[in-house]
Amino acid sequence: MKVIVTGAAGFIGFHLCKQLIANNCTVLGFDNINDYYDTNLKYGRLNELGINKRQANSEQIEKSTSYSNFEFVKLDLEDADGVNTLFNDFKPDYVVNLAAQAGVRYSIENPRAYVNSNITGFFNVLEACKNNPPKHLVYASSSSIYGDTKQVPFKTEAKNDAPVSLYAATKKSNELMAHVYSHLHQIPTTGLRFFTVYGPWGRPDMAYFKFSDLIVNGKAIQVYNNGELERDFTYIDDIIEGISNVTFANVNKRTDLFKVYNIGNNKPIKLLKFIETLESELGITAIKEFVPHQAGDVHITWADVKDLIRDFNYKPSTQLNKGIQQFVNWYRIFYNL
Repeated sequence: MKVIVTGAAGFIGFHLCKQLIANNCTVLGFDNINDYYDTNLKYGRLNELGINKRQANSEQIEKSTSYSNFEFVKLDLEDADGVNTLFNDFKPDYVVNLAAQAGVRYSIENPRAYVNSNITGFFNVLEACKNNPPKHLVYASSSSIYGDTKQVPFKTEAKNDAPVSLYAATKKSNELMAHVYSHLHQIPTTGLRFFTVYGPWGRPDMAYFKFSDLIVNGKAIQVYNNGELERDFTYIDDIIEGISNVTFANVNKRTDLFKVYNIGNNKPIKLLKFIETLESELGITAIKEFVPHQAGDVHITWADVKDLIRDFNYKPSTQLNKGIQQFVNWYRIFYNL
């Protein structure tokens, strides 16, 4: 099976490529390796996939030195001609679009980046799929689309037209755009609404990663909304299993070419509890600075995963302490602590 993975140098994309390679898929990954966060982490992920820094910065398709079934090319989703040419040449059976400008708070500071990457970029992927129809297009949506609702748990069928950040609005737009292409061009599409993904090789802009950096350096962590936030933390391995189950499902059995699913642990955890778990695994007590609620943040995320269970007999199940332990183990090794 031939699979294109966009955002292959990203947190989720990297882990997905690893699994697809291990399952003998022929994988073509691409990423623009932007500097939204430390690019050394992105190069490190690619190095694990057998792509060195020189290869990662090449605009030609480069073969992995470690895996015969993996190739990578540096490419921006906004490059419509480049994306279309790549699809024309590779002819993927499956496409998993994980490339996006991430981050809720950053969308307040730099909104144009989200329109360029998440709207224009996703449009280019849809057009490439229209010209080279895959068996299935799977793409990253987000729990953020539910807004700051108090109707929990979040159900896929619930009304979600009141986002509170531009990031969330672009993800909702992706779902609407995918629906149009499924309807007009008979492309099977599935959006996956991820809930606060964490784990080894994670993103440094995420709270658990930033907290770890500050805690080990003896600096204060900012605890938003006085610690009253709750998140449905979902371990990376659970996310990858969910993506794999959905991607390779027999879409011919579906009554609707367009689908969305939540992928979350189905168990929200208070921010203070999360911090306590991180402190325990690091063996260091954090210096806490309690600050007010931040614009764009929601008070709670909580995934209803009944659709995932019904259609795939699957739900995320990794316990927080186990997941944080795996992250801390990786963190210590990567940063030589």
